[in-house]
Amino acid sequence: MANSPQAKKRARQNERRFEINKARRSRIRTYLRKVEEAIASGDKEAAAAALKSTQPELMRGVTKGVLHKNTASRKMSRLAARVKALG
Repeated sequence: MANSPQAKKRARQNERRFEINKARRSRIRTYLRKVEEAIASGDKEAAAAALKSTQPELMRGVTKGVLHKNTASRKMSRLAARVKALG
């Protein structure tokens, strides 16, 4: 349990940050799911549009510290390859 005022403040900040990061992760997953669903449906135009809207969300997650840069790049690359493979 936090005893010093600084530790108490840190605990409050951590709780708030956790909620914000949780919302960001959820938002990113939603965008990723939209791309997955478009790929599953076989609609290349919809998948490409979903991928285009997903990229800024992924990169925002990187700048906000929710995702690692390489993780976001890997996800983007794999999704792009799958969208491209749709014929």
